[in-house]
Amino acid sequence: METSRCLATASIRLVNDMRQRWTALDERIADLDAEFTEAVRTDERTRCLLTISGIGALNATALVAAVGDARTFGRGRDLAAWLGLVPRQETTGGKPRLLGITKRGSRYLRKILIQGARSSLPTISESDTRLGAWLRSLLSRSHANTVVVALAAKMARIVWALLRHERTYNTLAQAA
Repeated sequence: METSRCLATASIRLVNDMRQRWTALDERIADLDAEFTEAVRTDERTRCLLTISGIGALNATALVAAVGDARTFGRGRDLAAWLGLVPRQETTGGKPRLLGITKRGSRYLRKILIQGARSSLPTISESDTRLGAWLRSLLSRSHANTVVVALAAKMARIVWALLRHERTYNTLAQAA
């Protein structure tokens, strides 16, 4: 009987200790989130990327950190190719054939761009912009997953343009 009481007391102390550590970790995570959010707000490049639908704080900071100076890429397609979001080309007899995406480059950046494109696809495709019209046309003739990757590649090109020319994304200028 006495040993079971000692075990119960020891278990209670252990659970209380774990709860205190858990609470301390939650507080530390909240502090880091606040620092992260403040860093996003103060950096001009991440703020301009936040104007793109499907790009959040995590995507913006990861892209700014990985891309660095956008002038290292000659054009937006080069950035999309660097991320592995463009189709491979195979040429036989002078006829180019487009295959699947290359999947070269950063798997993480490609994944977060594709996830952002997947989440913003319904909203953008219903919008009355050139991008929305392009997506509706693409959805009518292609599989939804193919359209998501195409939108991610388009987003990478937009990211390049914004970082290269230091502008914000204006969807109203894109109106059809």
